[in-house]
Parts: sequence; structure tokens; C-alpha cells
Amino acid sequence: MRILIAGAAGMLGQDLQKALAGRDVTALSRADLDVTDRDAVLAAAAGHDVIVNASAYTKVDDAETHEDDAYAINALGTENLAVAAERNGARFVTVSTDYVFDGHATEPYAEDTPRDPINAYGRTKAAGEELALAAHPDGTFVVRTAWLYGAGGPNFAKTMVKLAGSHETVSVVDDQLGQPTWTGDLAAQIVALLDSDAPAGVYHGTNSGQTSWYGFARAVFAQAGLDPERVKPTDSSTFVRPAPRPSYSVLGHDGWVRAGLAPLRPWEDALAAATAEGLFAE
Repeated sequence: MRILIAGAAGMLGQDLQKALAGRDVTALSRADLDVTDRDAVLAAAAGHDVIVNASAYTKVDDAETHEDDAYAINALGTENLAVAAERNGARFVTVSTDYVFDGHATEPYAEDTPRDPINAYGRTKAAGEELALAAHPDGTFVVRTAWLYGAGGPNFAKTMVKLAGSHETVSVVDDQLGQPTWTGDLAAQIVALLDSDAPAGVYHGTNSGQTSWYGFARAVFAQAGLDPERVKPTDSSTFVRPAPRPSYSVLGHDGWVRAGLAPLRPWEDALAAATAEGLFAE
């Protein structure tokens, strides 16, 4: 199985390379492959059995004023990779987001819940899902994730530890619920998906359980050997940002069960494992 990773230099891309160690992998960073260039994508994809799209425009607030730029990567780039996979008879895995939903739910979003994004980033990712599924319906696997953190890039968990070095207390919102997800676990789940005979479609790649950003921050402090009482709760009104955030981003995992695969483990266990593997090491 020849595997191409687009966006291989990102936080998830790095963990995908680790999870696929010893296999026939072509790992291309954004500098190596511009996913918005269809001809370049078609050339890069030739001869591969699997294409994994870990590339993304992830500047959520900037996307509000640069939606065309975000659309080029998140929607058209995803479509280009799906088209290339279809032409090669390859399976296509593209990583999407909880932001395709409005955040108004009160129970976990099922994989088939209609998309209803509330910000530009979410719109571009939703479009990417739709274009990929249309271009390669029998071979596209959409893996939605959320609240990602890992050793290979900037993220909330590492930011909290950094802030602890310069602030006696940190205020974190307690009115947004979601699922902190370790890129190491997500990468392993994508590999398990590739090694299975699971059907094409939508899967939710988040660690199990739920918490608020405040609860996540307290857990991060505890894992980093810091006093969780230094984390203070606040609400979203104190952190007004250009792009509205979903207040509820908990995703359901029935898709894995139907495919005969186990969902990702609880987020608390994943955070402990990530810490043990050097999440906060510098």
C-alpha cells in the first residue's frame, strides 16, 4: 500500500508519519505540494493507493476576512486530492472539523447530522467535505476532529503551560464544550481505518468524553505538574473574537462501531499518554 500524505509537516501530519513508520509513505509538506494546483496534485498522486489530506487553512479568525484563501485550500484543495484519488483508484482520507456544525446541539452530533457552519472556516471545511464526497463517493473517508493538540505544533495545551510561566492565574472559558483530541491518537485511528475494510463515508475522530476549555486547561495544568487552581473560569463574552465559535462541539462515534472499529479512548487517558510521550518537552 503506497500512501501519500499531503500537509505532512503539520501537527497531525507529523504524527501520521510516526504511525505509518516502516510503510511506503510519500510525505509532502505545503512547500512540497500546493494542493490548490490540480496538475501538481495529479502528478504527486500517481501510483499511490491511499491519499491522506492533513493540509488545511486553520486560521479560524483570519478566515473571516480571507475566506477565498481558506476556500482555495480547504475546499478546492480537498477536491483536487479527491479527484486525484478517484483517477488512481485510491482511497482518500480527508480530515475535517466540528466547525461544520452550528454548536447549538445538546447531545453528540451524529455523523449524518446536516452541516450548518457558523463561521467562514467552517463553511470552507464543509464545502471540502461535500466536494470530496461528490468527486469520489465510493472512496472518500471524511474524518472530523476537534480541539487538536500534539507535540508537533502550537496548540491550546502547550499555550496553557507557556502562560503558566508568566501568569499567576489564567482565565479560560467554561461555556464551550468539546473533546480534546491528541494527534497521536487520531493518527493511529486513521491508520486503523486504512487497515480495515470499513466503508467510505463520515467518521468522527475525536477522543471520547467531553469537557470545557476550562476543564481541559485544569487537566493540562495537572499533567504538567502545575496547580489546577491557578486556572479560573470565565465565559465567552470576555473573549470576543472575529469568528464565532460553536458552544457545543461534542461528536458522536457510532460510525466506528458500525464499521467494527473501536472509537478513540477517553480524552483524559489520551492527555496522560501524550504527556508521557513528551507533549510539553521543549
